[in-house]
Amino acid sequence: MSFTARYWKKLDNGEVECNLCPRKCKIKEGQRGLCFVRKCEDGKLILDTYGKSSGFCIDPIEKKPLNHFLPNTSILSFGTAGCNLTCKFCQNWDISKAKETDRLNNIASPKDIAEMAKKAGCRSVAFTYNEPVIFLEYAVDTAKECHKLGIKTVAVTAGYIQPEPCREFFSYMDAANIDLKAFTDDFYVRMCSINLEPVLDTLKYVKNETDVWLEITNLIIPDENDSETEIDEMTKWIVKELGQDVPVHFSAFHPAYKVMDKPRTPASTLTKAREIAKNNGIRHVYTGNVYDTKNASTYCHKCGELLIERVLYKIGKTNITNDGKCKKCGTKCVGVFEGTI
Repeated sequence: MSFTARYWKKLDNGEVECNLCPRKCKIKEGQRGLCFVRKCEDGKLILDTYGKSSGFCIDPIEKKPLNHFLPNTSILSFGTAGCNLTCKFCQNWDISKAKETDRLNNIASPKDIAEMAKKAGCRSVAFTYNEPVIFLEYAVDTAKECHKLGIKTVAVTAGYIQPEPCREFFSYMDAANIDLKAFTDDFYVRMCSINLEPVLDTLKYVKNETDVWLEITNLIIPDENDSETEIDEMTKWIVKELGQDVPVHFSAFHPAYKVMDKPRTPASTLTKAREIAKNNGIRHVYTGNVYDTKNASTYCHKCGELLIERVLYKIGKTNITNDGKCKKCGTKCVGVFEGTI
């Protein structure tokens, strides 16, 4: 069904300007913005993926990845189609680059999704697989229905959004994992066709002006964003602007989409990135997309005790109380636990 979108204005020449993300696409009648899912129809901006999903999956929440938000619980994940970035290395390119008519075979209202999560015993719902910012209205309405049933909501996003819709979107999220894809504008322009600064603005807003639990993922691509200098600068910025307690996930790249000429990220690169981040003061740093139990596990930042062991996405040994305190020294581990361990 067609759904009139928010955050747009009509121009004097009959086009509409989308004000959802910093691209500000100017769209003629019958045409679509770069994200593909927002189009001009009868002089209005339409979101034509509202109520349509590319599929549902029940995941461990650690797969989002979120290590400090309701660990050891299940999350209902879904997405739609399209994206407002053009990442050449997209790991979900078959969904994010798909035309909406190619992939959207599941019809589900916001209420349907909330009830589905409740019935499946999921503590939360994730807006993921493709960029949730581009289906903001559908995500927000789903979040409202989820909250009525005591279900938390999670955004897995690149954070490329204008300030006003940013405030609305994150006011309905309980947690977010935001991709910080690199720490140079050159990378963002060349590989994603956007700029870095709006992403940094979103990170600062979410961490400093909301109650949303925030974690960050950095996908490390060999010879693109893997220099020790860049990782050093990025993690220093995180500590300065966001604080020591934002968990950071360094994730291994696998060749995909238009970047098939790069090798997989060596485990040693991830380990070095983690070391740099820890040395710069970030308390909880993880490696991902590799089998690395040691560096995927959570430790007490004060005494070093193993708090939550992770074997891939499964929880192993634990030494943490229901409210997130180290059983050895009593130090509080940051996050949202609610007795899930």
